[in-house]
Amino acid sequence: MSGAGKSSVLDALEDMGWDCVDNLPVSLLDNFVRGGRASDVRVGPAAVGMDVRSRGFDAAALPGLIRSIQGVRGEILYLDCAGNELMRRYNETRRRHPLAADRPAEDGIARERDMTAPLRSAADAIIDTTDLTPTELRDELRRRYPSDSDEPVLTIVSFGYARGVSRTADLMFDMRFLDNPHWVEELRPLTGIDQPIREYLEKDSAWTLALDQLEALLTDWIPRYWAAGKSYVTVAFGCTGGRHRSVAAAEEMSERLRKAGFSPNVRHRDLASQPSDTIEEDPGRAAADVSGGDSGSGLNE
Repeated sequence: MSGAGKSSVLDALEDMGWDCVDNLPVSLLDNFVRGGRASDVRVGPAAVGMDVRSRGFDAAALPGLIRSIQGVRGEILYLDCAGNELMRRYNETRRRHPLAADRPAEDGIARERDMTAPLRSAADAIIDTTDLTPTELRDELRRRYPSDSDEPVLTIVSFGYARGVSRTADLMFDMRFLDNPHWVEELRPLTGIDQPIREYLEKDSAWTLALDQLEALLTDWIPRYWAAGKSYVTVAFGCTGGRHRSVAAAEEMSERLRKAGFSPNVRHRDLASQPSDTIEEDPGRAAADVSGGDSGSGLNE
């Protein structure tokens, strides 16, 4: 999708040592990959950025063309993004959508989504950049295309549901059933990385039981994902704000998986966010709301 971050991806891959070209005419794709001669086989990795502006672009025919090039292992990476976020980006940059020169940008976005649907369906990998910063997008590419090793990549992520679910997760676990440290005054400024938070959660009888069960599941499932051909697996833990329970769970699980022989990366998406009473769940406050609050108050039709 135009505006989903193609230029950022090509810049990141170029920094990783890839040969990159943007908006290459489709007719030149084979020559670029082969270096201009049929006998040549590319040694290093290459990335070709294409969208609806690329000359000869045909979303239905492109997958077959890519996979017909001899001597290389082709992969289609499709960059997606929510329509409202694309609108925000176009409004910020004041650029016109390539398919809406004289129409509102949302018309071009809808048309492009229809045009590229066959390419999205044929994609080997999809990255939704809606909630990713440029730095997070670069980190995601490094995890997906490691340059030093062909070993599968495991990433453990924490996030806050109040700020949107993780869009890169293969497996997602909700930790909001645990006691919330946010409502303990002295713990509120801390995060799940801090030991007092871990000690507080360990007092919850559900903590150890849940982590034991999830560890057993993950140590069984992750190798099965890799055996099925996935080169990377992302496991996400969520809580309300993304600062306490999910962070502690991600840290604890990464430690357990390392002891089990895995080498996980850890990313805390919302760790830097500020604590906020308005997005956290207060069981006491919720109970007061259910009971009607002040005994002298009532509801009138």
